[in-house]
Amino acid sequence: MSAPAYPAAPDRAKIGRALLSVSDKTGLIEAATALSALGVELVSTGGTRAAIAAAGLPVKDVSELTGFAEMMDGRVKTLHPVVHGGLLGVRDAPEHAKAMADHNIGGIDLLYVNLYPFEATVAGGGDFATCIENIDIGGPAMIRSAAKNHGYVCVCTAPQDMAEVIAALQADGSTGLDLRKALAARAYARTAAYDAAISSWFAEQLGQTSPRRKVIAGTLAQTTRYGENPHQSAAFYTFSNPRTGVATAKQLQGKELSYNNINDTDAAFELVAEFDPADGAAVAIIKHANPCGVAVAGDLKTAYLKALQCDPVSAFGGIVAVNRRLDLAAAEEIVKIFTEVVIAPEADDDAIALFASKKNLRLLVTGGLPDPKAKGDTFKSVAGGFLVQSRDDARLTAADLTVVTKRAPTEQEIKDMVFAFTVAKHVKSNAVIFAKDGQTAGIGAGQMNRKDSARIAALRAGEAAEMAGLPQSLAYNSACASDAFFPFADGLIQAIEAGATAVIQPGGSIRDDEVIAAADAAGIAMVFTGVRVFRH
Repeated sequence: MSAPAYPAAPDRAKIGRALLSVSDKTGLIEAATALSALGVELVSTGGTRAAIAAAGLPVKDVSELTGFAEMMDGRVKTLHPVVHGGLLGVRDAPEHAKAMADHNIGGIDLLYVNLYPFEATVAGGGDFATCIENIDIGGPAMIRSAAKNHGYVCVCTAPQDMAEVIAALQADGSTGLDLRKALAARAYARTAAYDAAISSWFAEQLGQTSPRRKVIAGTLAQTTRYGENPHQSAAFYTFSNPRTGVATAKQLQGKELSYNNINDTDAAFELVAEFDPADGAAVAIIKHANPCGVAVAGDLKTAYLKALQCDPVSAFGGIVAVNRRLDLAAAEEIVKIFTEVVIAPEADDDAIALFASKKNLRLLVTGGLPDPKAKGDTFKSVAGGFLVQSRDDARLTAADLTVVTKRAPTEQEIKDMVFAFTVAKHVKSNAVIFAKDGQTAGIGAGQMNRKDSARIAALRAGEAAEMAGLPQSLAYNSACASDAFFPFADGLIQAIEAGATAVIQPGGSIRDDEVIAAADAAGIAMVFTGVRVFRH
């Protein structure tokens, strides 16, 4: 459809009439008062009109324009030619002007609509019928009409939009075309996000894990100076009902988070949330989205020192996540080396005060921990599209293990294996983890073959012991976890030579018998999980 030969839209446009219909009335009266003082005629609906009238401001009900009262429990009130004609009419197009005159349609120059609280209703656990009733119909229709006719109409969907319009009117009595275009772009983004929320919810209600169309919508939380590298631009967007973590965190101090900070901090917090604070204090130290040390203990200070011992070199400039309220004792240890970010559910005042002396350290508090068992989606962009998968919510317990060797593991070995496998879930593949007594002893990540991952994990365990002045590698008498099966016995033998006495792996290789035989020959215990935890 080609565009009609309309006259060019004016650069400056005055506002004579405004239609206001909002669910969230924050700032409504202040905006209405300012518009009324500027001589703008106010038209409104339902509760919005009542609120404006109660403030003593002159306001017309929309039914005075349409000649129809609200009907069908308020479902029909603004879906009328007088409203949409007033929004869509191209003022300087002769045929439009004639139609408006013939049908007594007055122009609506400003629309302020925020939508029924569908997202909040879903987040609050509303039942199916309640969520359906909170799907706005007239609001999105008006927003789209006003945005299409931005050459003449200002469309606002948030108090910030109204503030910009009022400032422009107070400055010279009109709005500029650039502002109207910017408002229109925001308006379409808002209705798109609203429809995305509805379609995602509906698909979930129908049990459709892969609907025909999948839409992702977010709200800008911040732009970053650059992305992974200085030549890349980047920004952080949050969902309407964000998972507890970086998206919900309050930054108490430190410079703005970078793209890499946000990515690494999310990885750290998701890992530490695997460990229930009721069972013990947990600390994860992350570098480049991989853990360089994880530990659990009776208190955060001890857990931090155990996590740090695993790889004190890589921990420099890393991210520290804790699963309990951060206390001063732990904070005093953390500040002894340069740390980029610390994230915690909460923090004591004296810990906050100590961190205040470290201007480059960012401290985030989230108010809680993410639920590792919660359902959800993860996304990855590829050329021409994106991949979607369900979150890895696998949770392993001792009861899930199948012993496949002649020797069964001890109770302590089982605890260490479960701990190591839990950490492996958050390590880039191929991943091999040594752990002992609730502490990672060596971590091998991101290698192209599993034998190299085992070799690197063993190297880290030996170096850590040497730095700590210990006579034996941290991997001595440890449990070893592999995120996927050992395709050959060589990776397993590497782990055994490093000192592992128990191994946990998914199993499922065509050479499982060969691998089991190697374990039996060495006299170690090995269990299969039947669950793979790749993280690419």
